Amino acid sequence: MNFNEIDAYLLSKQGATYDYPFDEVVRVYHVANKIFALFVDEKPLRINLKCDPIYALELRSIYEDIKAGYHMNKKHWNTLTIGGDVDQALLKELIDHSYALIYNKLPKKQRELLRE
Repeated sequence: MNFNEIDAYLLSKQGATYDYPFDEVVRVYHVANKIFALFVDEKPLRINLKCDPIYALELRSIYEDIKAGYHMNKKHWNTLTIGGDVDQALLKELIDHSYALIYNKLPKKQRELLRE
């Protein structure tokens, strides 16, 4: 997947938006003002995704291209290098996982507003 395809997939998530709060390069994706991904259009493509801490450790032990989150809480975030041993299916699964971690913790009323 290229930058535009990944960007479109991230923005396809219900209520997903992005901004550039840190600089003009790092695109930060939110749902209800909670971050679920950070992405930069540079080679090699890398994306930071939130992850369950136990699952994060498991992924890092299996995949060479999944590391502890760069400039993030190493317990809750992974940095994935796109390509290599991180294929499209795994990337989408981990984006879904990251989004779900944030979305499922939102108050019920906020989740309902996102569905409208």
